[in-house]
Amino acid sequence: MARELESRGGRVGAEGGGWVQVEGLNDVPSELCFAHQILVDPTLVEGDSVNRLAAAILDYTLAAIKGQRIETEWPCVFTTAGELNGLGRRMSAVEKAFREQFKKRLGRVARLAVPDVPAGVGEVEGVFVFFADFGRMWLAKKVVRGGQRRMADDRDAPSRSYLKVEEAYGVLEAEPIEGELVVDLGAAPGGWSFSAAKRGARVIAIDNGPLKEGALDNPLIEHRREDAFAYRPSADEPVDWLFCDLVEDPNHVVHNLITPWLINGWCRRFVVNLKIGRVDATALLAEMTRADSPFVKHTSLLRVRHLYHDREEFTLVGELKKGKQSRSD
Repeated sequence: MARELESRGGRVGAEGGGWVQVEGLNDVPSELCFAHQILVDPTLVEGDSVNRLAAAILDYTLAAIKGQRIETEWPCVFTTAGELNGLGRRMSAVEKAFREQFKKRLGRVARLAVPDVPAGVGEVEGVFVFFADFGRMWLAKKVVRGGQRRMADDRDAPSRSYLKVEEAYGVLEAEPIEGELVVDLGAAPGGWSFSAAKRGARVIAIDNGPLKEGALDNPLIEHRREDAFAYRPSADEPVDWLFCDLVEDPNHVVHNLITPWLINGWCRRFVVNLKIGRVDATALLAEMTRADSPFVKHTSLLRVRHLYHDREEFTLVGELKKGKQSRSD
């Protein structure tokens, strides 16, 4: 994340487990890959006790909402980068003390405070508290959401990768629907195919390997034991969604598999996962998002994210330009 911010012209100052403080950016970037959430114009607060930290948050919150007429739910969210050395327990103790104090001061408004960032991408206002360590936290009235979220599993899903595509829908703010056609390249064991089929979409699953669990013998999934790199869609029907999650070199996947789909308009939307464990991740990201990249030239919307459920990989989601979709030769 620090390297991505520096590539945008930012100057990285303090940083810790899962967070970076950056200065020098002319605008708040809305399309970062590795940042899950950006606190805009944050205020640093320090304290040596639970009650002092809670009181500081209360003062900040009262100032932030002063003059506002709050009639509906609004986000008041506490987060930290992890449970390192009990930091999560510390945060929970401060949050509990703050909410008790808040209820005493403004009970009705406090009851409307929702402890979660709304789903979606882009800016949202409220009160946001991020714990950097036991005695230091950042407070902000606005955050920019990347769209990443922890997803609920499905007992019938064939693999953990199911969670990645479920999360990717939220980043794109679209998902397959009944009657659409999905082509899943490298489908086995079928997590992504299962995700589309459970929404009523018809899936062509391309993989020489077997499908499992909810994808096996699913009436909406047609399993074709073919090489994903050799497959071409039928000329008789357009593809609404292209899925691709292959354990292959990312440059090989992009140049020899995905690029023809984008250039020829063989799909309308796509979800593509690229493995970054053995490559320079920021260099690959820069290549995928530069002006002459096929992902940029042929799309009207492109978002690249390191998802909550991604590991050594990032995910590209997007929509092709209107009128771009064509039938294959």
